[in-house]
Amino acid sequence: MKTLFNEFYKDKTVFVTGHTGFQGSWLSLWLTLLGAKVIGYSLPPPTNPSLFESLKIKKKITSQIGDINDKNKLFSIMSKHTPDIVIHLAAQSLVRKSYETPLETFSTNVLGTANLLESVRNVSSVKSCLVMTSDKAYENKELDYAYRENDPMGGHDPYSASKGASELIVSSYRRSFYNKKNSPGIASIRSGNVIGGGDWSRDRLIPDCIRSLLSNKKIILRNPKSIRPWQYVLESLSGLLLIGSKLAQNSQRFGGAWNIGPVTSDVSVKSITEKIIKKWGNGTITIKKNSLHEAKHLRLDSSKITNMLKWKPTYSIEESMNETIDWYLMYKNNKKLLHDYTVSQIENYVTTANKSNSIWCT
Repeated sequence: MKTLFNEFYKDKTVFVTGHTGFQGSWLSLWLTLLGAKVIGYSLPPPTNPSLFESLKIKKKITSQIGDINDKNKLFSIMSKHTPDIVIHLAAQSLVRKSYETPLETFSTNVLGTANLLESVRNVSSVKSCLVMTSDKAYENKELDYAYRENDPMGGHDPYSASKGASELIVSSYRRSFYNKKNSPGIASIRSGNVIGGGDWSRDRLIPDCIRSLLSNKKIILRNPKSIRPWQYVLESLSGLLLIGSKLAQNSQRFGGAWNIGPVTSDVSVKSITEKIIKKWGNGTITIKKNSLHEAKHLRLDSSKITNMLKWKPTYSIEESMNETIDWYLMYKNNKKLLHDYTVSQIENYVTTANKSNSIWCT
């Protein structure tokens, strides 16, 4: 495991914000397997149950509880641990919640990103910084079109707008303060709708489905025909980790924005739900009209990372769904095995990627 990404993460100190969340927990666990020393900075786990607590990740990393909006505490902890790499995942990440708490969403996602980059600017040990934003940062015109990195930022709902704004902040910092040959590298990552075991967020399709199935209730769909770039969590993270390894080598070439999307983007909400029901063994669907605006069609063009870094997805949508639902079935049947089972899912993903000659495995 430690030889992946050309052993880049072995013995590196990696500062991860949002480490108690869904993707942050997967990333923190994988980084420990890669031989990295992980410093986590985040609010307490945002859900109950939580993947962070299920996997007992706190025992494997240095976990610091703090708010990304507390710029003094953020800088103090980052400067204390002198990280080589910073990976920023901390965010208010839910579209529907952003309608309920728009000011919190903008504060966390926009000013929080600025706080993070200001700390990076003043901690000399940092050689590269990766900021996870969202595919929803684009000005979505609801067309049959896959968005590219140079398309305009936008956003109808507060969440999408906040992610578009955070992209502009990343770009401004990169051009203003990291524009020299030996400057630290700054990259932003726009991944698809990330799925995988251990996501318990409210108003997300798969967690909502699992909660309904565990309580023997009907699955309620708001937008059954909506199209999303569904993507397994380790796909987005393998792309992020590959970009991070390259960014440290050449900050000017590999800095900037990167899309990381799946092979197949034409999969509807209803189709995903039907796959869940089939794998679970039971379940029924009911449709409830959505009163809030949510994008109906969203696709990503990932040709940049494919052409420049030779990255490619490892799992099909069927494999991604099987891995995801198998995790929740393990949660249902034997919670004590979740840590080892999650590690085995990472190992299986690496094995499959290696067989397909993925560049980051060699």
